[in-house]
This record gives sequence, structure tokens and C-alpha cells, in this order.
Amino acid sequence: MNIAITGASKGFGRAIAEKFAMDGRPHIFMLCARNKSNLEKTAEELRSGYPASDFRTYSCDLGIKQEAIAFGDWILTQQSQGKQSSAIDVLVNNAGIYLPGSVHNEEDGVLEKLIAVNLYSAYHLTRRLLPAMMERRQGHIFNMCSIASLNAYTNGGSYSISKFALAGFSKNLREELKPFGIKVTALFPGAAYTDSWKGSGIDPQRLMDEKDVADMVYSAARLSLRACVEEIILRPQLGDL
Repeated sequence: MNIAITGASKGFGRAIAEKFAMDGRPHIFMLCARNKSNLEKTAEELRSGYPASDFRTYSCDLGIKQEAIAFGDWILTQQSQGKQSSAIDVLVNNAGIYLPGSVHNEEDGVLEKLIAVNLYSAYHLTRRLLPAMMERRQGHIFNMCSIASLNAYTNGGSYSISKFALAGFSKNLREELKPFGIKVTALFPGAAYTDSWKGSGIDPQRLMDEKDVADMVYSAARLSLRACVEEIILRPQLGDL
């Protein structure tokens, strides 16, 4: 399969790439992240562990419209060089950032920054890749929302707003793409032991494992063409923090 993952150098993005690679099939991965050195290190580790797959990298800031579109253009060029179909099979819009704060006292520009990275990145990249997917009438788009997309919480501020917006994007996309055979799944993960929580002092056993989210993405992507998981909600066993 042709698999594109944003925010792929660590956390959920890396775990999802590894989960697909573990099946031993010759996938082509198009991995994107802002930090080039971290991304290259991740790709090299994946290449070493899963030689059957091809891991290709592209570093950019997806919060900038032109760079998100350029990444989409690069993906299409990469695909044309491979032996597989020219359309993406799985797109994981995982790029995102978290900035704590409240609406009434956040610094000016926080909302714009979070909307740009957490929403616009998925919007512009998806739009660039959709024509080939629609022509093929097949594919699966995963949007990494959050528990913060479902309920407001203290100190959530613009982060929660941006994640609510991403959930709305997913719902609209799902309806639009039904006639084209393209699936859309919104993921709503709670706290997982990723870099965001490391060093927080929270017992890792209180949090989910990032691999739990990867397992759910992989399972949803493996269903028949006649079934679509529209939403996946995951929380730590003891509930939200």
C-alpha cells in the first residue's frame, strides 16, 4: 500500500507506521515531520527493522499552506516512481501541536497557530491528494482528533477549539466521500504515553500506550471495502486525567 503519515517522527505517527510495516508487506511510506533530523532517524530505524517496506521522508511545516500543498505534490511524484497505484491507500493526518491556555488569557496568535497546524494542515493536504483517490474510488483517511474534540476542559482553550474543528472537517469529509468509496475515520484518543507526557511525573501505567492507537488504525484499515469505522474513541482504562 501507499501510506502517507504526517507527524511521523514520533508518537502516534511513528507507531502507526511501524504497525503497518510489521505485517511484512511491501508498503511505500511517505513520512513527514517538521524536525528533519528526528524524521531521518526514525526512517532509518524503520528501514533497518522492516526491509520489505520503502520509507521516504519529507520535512516541512504543515502549518504553512504552501508547504502542506508542496508535500502533497511530492507524494504524488513519489508514487509515480513506484510500481503501485498512483493513489494513496491510507492517509493519516496526525500532525498537531498543543499549547495550553484559556480563551480569555491566551497570547495573541495562539488560536491562529493551532488552527493552522491542527486543522489547515489536514485540510490542504487532503484536498491535494483527493483527486487521485476519487478517480480510483478507494482509500482511507484518518484524522487525529482528540478527546478535546468532544468535551471542553480547563486550560484547553484554542487547542480544544482546533480539535473540535478537525472533528467537524472529518464529519463533512465522510459525507462527501461516501459516493467515491473513500473511507474517513476520526480518532479521538485520550492521554497516551507519548513525548507530551514524558517527564510529567504521571505514572506511565496510568496512560494508554501509543501502540494502542496504532493497533486501532491498522484494524480499521483492514476491514472490507463495505465497512467503515467512522469514529474511534480511546481512553485510559481509569478515564481521562
